[in-house]
Amino acid sequence: MNILVIGGSGFIGRATVACLLAAGHAVTVLHRGRQPAPLPAAVRTLIADRDALPAQRGVLRRLRPDVVIDAYAMTAQHARDLVEVFDGHAGRLLLIGSADVYRNYDGLRRRSEHRPDPPPLAEDAPLRERLYPYRGQAGIAVPYRDDYDKIPVERTAAGAADLPLTLLRLPLVYGPGDHQRLLWPYLQRMRDGRPRILLGARQALWRFTRGYIENVAAAVALAATDARAASGTYNLGEARTPTEIERIRALGAAAGWTGEPCSVPEPALPPPLRLPLNFDYSLWTDTARLRRELGFCEPVDETTALTRTVEWELAHPLPGPPIDYAAEDAALADAGG
Repeated sequence: MNILVIGGSGFIGRATVACLLAAGHAVTVLHRGRQPAPLPAAVRTLIADRDALPAQRGVLRRLRPDVVIDAYAMTAQHARDLVEVFDGHAGRLLLIGSADVYRNYDGLRRRSEHRPDPPPLAEDAPLRERLYPYRGQAGIAVPYRDDYDKIPVERTAAGAADLPLTLLRLPLVYGPGDHQRLLWPYLQRMRDGRPRILLGARQALWRFTRGYIENVAAAVALAATDARAASGTYNLGEARTPTEIERIRALGAAAGWTGEPCSVPEPALPPPLRLPLNFDYSLWTDTARLRRELGFCEPVDETTALTRTVEWELAHPLPGPPIDYAAEDAALADAGG
């Protein structure tokens, strides 16, 4: 197949391109060229500004892609540009979206008081009622902060007359090259030999689906190349979503850590560990549809995924001020731990 990947030089894009090439597909990657993109020699590259996609319509239409994968559609305008350029000029559009479209995401961030929607959240679970989750919020490091929202992206792209749409909703993606580094705070404590890792009691039981980068990329590549995925919506991520305390135990086993995570009441946590989140709202998503309809099976098992991740994380420590371990010990002692 002839596949165009927009945003193919990023964390998820590069891994997806590798999967597509390994399966024998012809891949063109469009990116801005603002940072080195270690793409294989077999990849054709186009350098263009994502915000000016229509200016490249002639070049892009001449590609006649069987599938356009957009890993970087952040705003409704991005989706309008996709429709304007490719409607009737590509076989199918695949959008890489996010589980942040679900209504529980607003509850988690304390921006809604609706009752938590029961997990696991299937693809037809309620979506957020408030659009533009980061608009006007200083200090939020999200591209296109004020206009970012995957819900308008999905809805706009779905309005194309002759461009079938596949929607993928991603979990938290981890693994070598992860720029979010959400596992590092746990691994830093393990590296430092801490016998206990503190969690709030509700966070310990909270679930947020994750996906290892190679498995996520394999799922994207499958959905892009399997005709059965046309007009489908799929949650991506691990088959079983553990609680946060279970996840720390699994991470510790991969790191050879002999300590134990433990929970204390949220008010007992030291201030740096008190997150401004409502952990009654789960982002545990149901990822069975992709397996059931397309026969997806993760190529990398959980133990291998965690081992590779731990090795990479520890080889790339994040700088930062020392952790106040005395305060964590005091909180544990006060809670009777």
